[in-house]
Amino acid sequence: MKAYWHLVRAQLLLFVRNKNTMIWSFFLPVFMMLALGTFMNDGGDQISLKIGVVDADRTAASAAWKKEIAGFQGVQLEPGSESALMKQLKTGDIDLIVKIKQGFQEAFEAKEPYSGAKMVAIYADPGNQTVTQMATTVVNQAVERFNKERVDYQPVVETEIKPVHSRNLSYMDFLVPGILSLMIMSNNLNGVAATIASWRERGILRRLQGTPLTSSTFIAGQMTARILLNAFQAIVVLLVAYFLFDISVFGSWSTLILLIFLGTLTFMSMGFIVASLSKTPESASPIAGLISFPMIFVGGIFFPIRDLPGILQPLVQAIPIGHLTDALRGVMNDGLTLGQLILPVTVLLAWAVGSFVIAALTFRWDVK
Repeated sequence: MKAYWHLVRAQLLLFVRNKNTMIWSFFLPVFMMLALGTFMNDGGDQISLKIGVVDADRTAASAAWKKEIAGFQGVQLEPGSESALMKQLKTGDIDLIVKIKQGFQEAFEAKEPYSGAKMVAIYADPGNQTVTQMATTVVNQAVERFNKERVDYQPVVETEIKPVHSRNLSYMDFLVPGILSLMIMSNNLNGVAATIASWRERGILRRLQGTPLTSSTFIAGQMTARILLNAFQAIVVLLVAYFLFDISVFGSWSTLILLIFLGTLTFMSMGFIVASLSKTPESASPIAGLISFPMIFVGGIFFPIRDLPGILQPLVQAIPIGHLTDALRGVMNDGLTLGQLILPVTVLLAWAVGSFVIAALTFRWDVK
């Protein structure tokens, strides 16, 4: 145990004294967050709208109107039950809910002004004004077109807005957990692979082999130091996000720390495996990059996983980065508890245990 704590202390000191590591580990994530937050936080003009649709009428007229609204550029319809869609609206998974009430077609068949008024209900979050106004405008335009085309320009059907209060989430709320996930993966998978391969080539590990240290104790000591460093880095990133972009953690800090621990354990074990498979530091870095680089695009770091092509969804569900990002986002943005994160935590735990076992079995003290 004494050797274990000496290893932890030594790794922390090496990290603090390495200026390049300090720059890449602390300033790069903060710089990325500042850059993306400055240029993308306002959203831009090209925003896609995801609108939930509840069709209580289920007639030819309601089907035609849904086709009308789906024709607007950037609009994606999400059919479902009212209760299921309401949950998605409150968590920010959809932007608006449109309910076509029963009697929608009868209102057009009667062709009397206002006889079927308020036949389209719009459930929106008044706290998210920008997206709500855009989505409401689209729905109102679709209703207006329908009225003009079918009843000689008479407003037979009208809309009504029903506010649904949920927490307003910005792009930065979405981005910051992704930055944390990227930082954990990069620091541990890429950083560990290159560092351990370099130590092996320089003979540092060979000298450690002459001590009573076991490979599992050495790996555990390295992981403990990295967990402490990642926790400190996460605090720095969250403080910057809080003071500059008003981003807060709505869930439990203990759950957030547990996820950082699992993410560190998983990717650091993967880094040890890469280091064991690599004979030189020059080969370790490309191999680690080959693994981590694709994960950046399929891990939900910069855009939602649901927007990825269907062919990639099985891959997303299999790799750890997507589950880590999703879990961090669930704790920070939605205040989810550990019990509500069973799937991502289970996947991360399986990857962590499996990777640690393989890393301990394949670890090499010397170049062969």
